[in-house]
Amino acid sequence: MLAGVGWHLAVPAHWDSRRKGVTGGDRILIRIEHVSKAFGGIQAVDDVSFTVAEGSITGLIGPNGAGKSTLFNIVAGLIRPDRGRIFLEDENITGQRPHQLFHKGLVRTFQVPHEFSRMTVRENLMVVPAGQAGENLFKTWFRWKRVREEDRRVLERVDEVLDFLEIGHVADELAGNLSGGQKKLLDLGRTMMTDARSVLLDEPGAGVNRTLLGKLSEAIQRLNTERGYTFCLIEHDMDLISRLCDPVHVMANGALIASGPMSAIRQDERVREAYLGGGASGRMGAPG
Repeated sequence: MLAGVGWHLAVPAHWDSRRKGVTGGDRILIRIEHVSKAFGGIQAVDDVSFTVAEGSITGLIGPNGAGKSTLFNIVAGLIRPDRGRIFLEDENITGQRPHQLFHKGLVRTFQVPHEFSRMTVRENLMVVPAGQAGENLFKTWFRWKRVREEDRRVLERVDEVLDFLEIGHVADELAGNLSGGQKKLLDLGRTMMTDARSVLLDEPGAGVNRTLLGKLSEAIQRLNTERGYTFCLIEHDMDLISRLCDPVHVMANGALIASGPMSAIRQDERVREAYLGGGASGRMGAPG
């Protein structure tokens, strides 16, 4: 589910399928400055700062309880930080609500998809844009031409999303019947029905079999390189992180302990100690 928007999403004026992105660009899209958050006596996020470059796929990793999801929730406007600031480009968005951030092009997905299980895949995509003329009884009766034209445009976008993600064969399947990997692809599809510039992905690989994980990885890469989406993702699958992400940021005990390419992260003693100390030995894989 897209964070906080409750499916009340505006129809973008246009959807430029030719939009391009350059992975690892120099322009900063998201800037996190000295963010801290405590819950009672637990310091969940402790003075964390890093940036997400426009056109990048940036990874955020760390042992369970490191503070990654809390930080994501702060950036997405679900939680207010105790200290620090979040910038989207040059605008201070600290404390803005998820629906406000959506209209600025920032969306967040969750580890467990929340699809409309008794609706088809196609219908799940069609209901994303809100403010559709067909939702208004007056317009349905007296401006039916506008309603019909808008429905046609939405259906065209749905078909393009289904084709891009190669899930057209399940378009008329109930979303509740999909596999875990297919649901993650549907989540990406719902993101594509918005006009997001930056997407926070929370464990996109969780519960996905290896075959569909490759397809999901390819879809993320294509959205990045062909459509210009910027991603920041939390993930425990180090192979997926290695394949997709540069740079990678590592959190442990609420703090940022390392940043850089995955090859350097694997060699960092602080990172290895954080994982070994957290009972996650072997998750980092062999150095290299």
